Amino acid sequence: MAFRITLGRYVPANSPIHRLDPRAKLLCGFALMISVFFIHTPVQLAFSWVAALLLVMASRIPAIKVLESVKPIIAVLLVLSVFNLFLVTDGTTLLSLGPIHITDQGLWAAVNYSLRLVVAVLVAMLILLTTTPTQLTDAFDALLSPLSRLGMPGHEIAMVFSLMLRFIPTIADEASAIIDAQTARGGGLAEGSLAKRVRSVVPVIVALLASSLRHANDLSRALDARCYEGGSARSHWHPLIWSWHDSLAVAITCAYISALILLG
Repeated sequence: MAFRITLGRYVPANSPIHRLDPRAKLLCGFALMISVFFIHTPVQLAFSWVAALLLVMASRIPAIKVLESVKPIIAVLLVLSVFNLFLVTDGTTLLSLGPIHITDQGLWAAVNYSLRLVVAVLVAMLILLTTTPTQLTDAFDALLSPLSRLGMPGHEIAMVFSLMLRFIPTIADEASAIIDAQTARGGGLAEGSLAKRVRSVVPVIVALLASSLRHANDLSRALDARCYEGGSARSHWHPLIWSWHDSLAVAITCAYISALILLG
């Protein structure tokens, strides 16, 4: 069994999005993700999807990799759609089956809430797929530097975020290896009754927790061996440089949000 998790895995390519300053990508990405929650009309939804597809094309990342990155969220979105479809009862009734009533407002909520979240997930995944963890750390460190001036651990927060992205694929590989070992010992998760399957998850979780603690301990030893000190001034081999491409990206993002508001 293999967990195909692309979260935090950089995909190299020569694209305009890859060449952007990571600070510009984070600022524009967060603005785009927040803007999806202001989508309330079909025209706005279509406009946001066109913009998201253009971003995917501009990233020059194979479509299959992008689809793999958003696949885990599809099941959650389907459940969300079902809940909205049956729980929203405002509007005109389209179908009535006993106590179940499907209305036009419920149908629109099921479609709108799910599809606009897909746009937000696509934007987030594009940031992760086109930016290395080191670049993300430097960008978060730069954007959170005002917190450090106020006495808050801005650098430490950026470091924790970077380590989280770094270890997601590692923990996924560990989980895959543990599940394979359990299956080889006759304790497969897909065998037996439902109660047996639930019980077979416990050894996997315990082993995965022990592995995670071991990785955390090894990481702390490595940081101590390198005399790492949080909050100390750091130099960068590749300093972040803001260029006119980044200003153009911010301007395009502002124009997109303005057009989205006007369409609403």
